[in-house]
Amino acid sequence: QVQLQESGGGSVQSGGSLRLSCAVSVSGYGRATYCMGWFRQAPGKEREGVASIAHGGTSYQNSVQGRFTISRDNAKNTLYLQMNSLIPEDTAMYYCAADPFCGLGLTLYRTVPSFRYRGQGTQVTVSS
Repeated sequence: QVQLQESGGGSVQSGGSLRLSCAVSVSGYGRATYCMGWFRQAPGKEREGVASIAHGGTSYQNSVQGRFTISRDNAKNTLYLQMNSLIPEDTAMYYCAADPFCGLGLTLYRTVPSFRYRGQGTQVTVSS
């Protein structure tokens, strides 16, 4: 079983930064084997994958490439999303997600919304 808890959201002005954290509790499979990622959902819009980390690699949605960085600290059981140069279009509820199995490649982030486990989300609001 997997439990995920996000934190670190908030309100910032355009150009600002936030770091999201996701506390991971996993039983069964080793933590390091889980595919993990972040997705977001803005009001009235569909969920969209933002970033993934799996199989020793990362992938990013084009709109966040170069601004966001996903990382994981297995010793601390935590997944991170460092978000820099935030823009109003980044405003959304952000969720972390995990799955024991996933694919490969630079488009893996697209599948994150369909990962088996997800947290409750943390709100990010960027004002202009």
